[in-house]
This record gives sequence, C-alpha cells and structure tokens, in this order.
Amino acid sequence: MSTIEDTRLYESRYQQIAVEMAEKIAEGWYEVGDRITSRSTIATTFHVSPETARKAMQVLVDMGIVTVKQGSGTYVASREKAQLYFERFHDSISIAQTREQIVDAIATQRRNLENLAKLLDDLIARNARDHNTSYLKPHDMKIDSNCNFIGKSIGELNIWQQTGATIVAIKRGEETTISPGPYERVKDGDVLLFVGNDLSRQKMLNLFNSPDPNPALLSEQSNITKF
Repeated sequence: MSTIEDTRLYESRYQQIAVEMAEKIAEGWYEVGDRITSRSTIATTFHVSPETARKAMQVLVDMGIVTVKQGSGTYVASREKAQLYFERFHDSISIAQTREQIVDAIATQRRNLENLAKLLDDLIARNARDHNTSYLKPHDMKIDSNCNFIGKSIGELNIWQQTGATIVAIKRGEETTISPGPYERVKDGDVLLFVGNDLSRQKMLNLFNSPDPNPALLSEQSNITKF
C-alpha cells in the first residue's frame, strides 16, 4: 500500500481517510460485500473524532464505493469504483505536487537571478570605482643616463602641460622627496612617482624615453628662461 504523506495536498483530514480506505478496498484488503470497520474503530485508527470518521465514510458512500445497510453497518459495494477514486485522487495529487515543485523551482530561479543581478551590480560599481580612482595610484619611472632631461628642473619640464600627469614624489637612493617643488632637478637614477590616467602614463614614458626633446617643450623652456 502506497501512503500519500503530504497532507497539505488534501482539502481535509476526512478526505485523506477516505482516500486511504478506498486504496485498501482497491488493493483487496476488503472484498465486495465485506463489512467495513465501524466508525469508532476508524476514528481510533486514524486518531480523529467520530464525526471526522463519519464524513470520511460518507465520501465513500457518495462515490458508490460502500453502501450503508440500516441497522447492519457499512459494506463494500465496488472495488472498481474504489480503484477509480483512488487513482483519480492520486493523479490530482501528483499534478498538485508537480505544480508545487514548479512553483518552488521558479521561486528558486527568481532568487538566483536576483542574487546574480546584485552580484553584477556590485561588480559594475566596483569596476566604476576602480576606474575612477585608478589615476590616483602612482606610476613609477626610473631615469637613466640616456634621459635628455637630466639636470632639468621639474618646473622647466612642464610635465602637466605636456602629459597631464603630476609628479608626486622622487625617490633618490634611500630618500624620497614628497611633492617636489618646481626647482627640484632630475638626476640619473631617480625614480619619478607620478599620478595620471593611462594616456598620461604613456605620454610620460614617451617624453622621457624620447631621443630628442619635444619641440613644444623647448619652446616652453625658452619662455621660462626668458621669464
């Protein structure tokens, strides 16, 4: 005998009892013409009130599965109808269970999509923050003996005008000069720390690694000298 455990799918307790009784009849626990256990016994077996047991038996009477003989008791009337009733109810429960599983799956999928959307939003926000602050992270560039600007002051180089970068420190051996002034001169072996976006970084590399000074730079240097 298969037992349908999920009582949430029954409309009421007496309906569950009626289905289980029909299943017993369909499986041959009772033959046609056999007298069914009294309502008080059913109430005790299923731990329900006599009224609930009466309602369960009335369902079987209404379905033509059992018949009541006045003063004698309740008797099995049709095994086929019991089988049909049980199968029909079992099918309806299977449909209800499948529907419930689908609803649960949809709810789970919705939660997963919401979590995915949140993760995507967090990723986009984090990427935007990194992009907006990346130019604040100092780049470094070492000056070697081939640099054309050795001995030049920061003021003469017009770094910001030419590259958009800002020199924030110069490391020279064990010493680091923070926020060097315009008269600080570039020396061989210096490490320039500067901030700026990727384009500014590339311009700095191009400027200091160029074999010839930028004509615009020379013009600016000339103006500074005259000033």
